[in-house]
Amino acid sequence: MHQLVRIGAAAAGLVVALALTGCGSDSDKGDSDKETGATAPSDSGSSPASGSGSGADAASVEGTWAGLTDGKSVALAVASGKVALVAAEHVCQGAVEEMSGAPMFALKCGDGDTERTMGSIESNDGKTLVISWTGGTKDTLKKTASDALPTNLPTDLPSGLPTELPTG
Repeated sequence: MHQLVRIGAAAAGLVVALALTGCGSDSDKGDSDKETGATAPSDSGSSPASGSGSGADAASVEGTWAGLTDGKSVALAVASGKVALVAAEHVCQGAVEEMSGAPMFALKCGDGDTERTMGSIESNDGKTLVISWTGGTKDTLKKTASDALPTNLPTDLPSGLPTELPTG
């Protein structure tokens, strides 16, 4: 269990970094209509929803989630309508989009993988998120603790670094 927590925290940290830095290229935006419908979650403090057809909203999936699917780590981060996912060796990013009144995850994977490109929220009670992907995969993820990520990271570079480094 401790190994799962460590893996989840490390993967969640990577996913959050990817999501918040907008890692990816702007050239992908013209490839699909999917990217145009992203909605930013509201800060309305809505209660967690269960099932995509019963009032689920983008705000209810904000945060970091981690778990195992078929014995492989899966980590998902959702921040300001942007989504980053690390599943096994695949790194995918995209947005939360409202489709037919329900939030969906629309992702594009850097390596071209299509197993997790469009995901619907099957259930979400605020602690466990179940996502069904059009590729046939179903992920059951647990919400990670907000204190699992480091908060005391340095903000300044050290001074006195050498400026002349050997070139050969």
